[in-house]
Amino acid sequence: MFNALDESEKEVIINAMSEFQVALNEVVIKQGDQGDCLYVVDQGNLVCTKIFSGNTEATFLRRYQAGEAFGELSLLYNAPRAATITANEACVLWRLDRETFNHIVKDAASRKREKYEQFLTTVTVFSTMEPYERAKLADAFKQISFKAGETIITEG
Repeated sequence: MFNALDESEKEVIINAMSEFQVALNEVVIKQGDQGDCLYVVDQGNLVCTKIFSGNTEATFLRRYQAGEAFGELSLLYNAPRAATITANEACVLWRLDRETFNHIVKDAASRKREKYEQFLTTVTVFSTMEPYERAKLADAFKQISFKAGETIITEG
């Protein structure tokens, strides 16, 4: 999600995040609510559950722990929360609001796609692709940086 960001954009995201303390058993996200932010886990772990259609009991989906993020789907797709996230212990989270997310993350992803699509039109083997195909290929690209003198490929 943040791969398309350059260092200065990452710095803006980090500075825009606010610390959020969560108590044991506190519900951070409730299935069906409107999403207004995403969260990154700094400390603790949380449980993700979902009540599927036709059921009354929540189904365990996964656990979130330090370094993982959740809540982005609501921001990306402007959709209600897909699941409930509950603190399994006291947690420290970092919260990023929708406006900052949309302004920085979505714009950066769009610029990245345009840059790679333009590049692909200059590569002979990809020049005959349909624009939709080039866009899908561009989405799969990942930029990797190397230091001067660093080996990129080793024969064999």
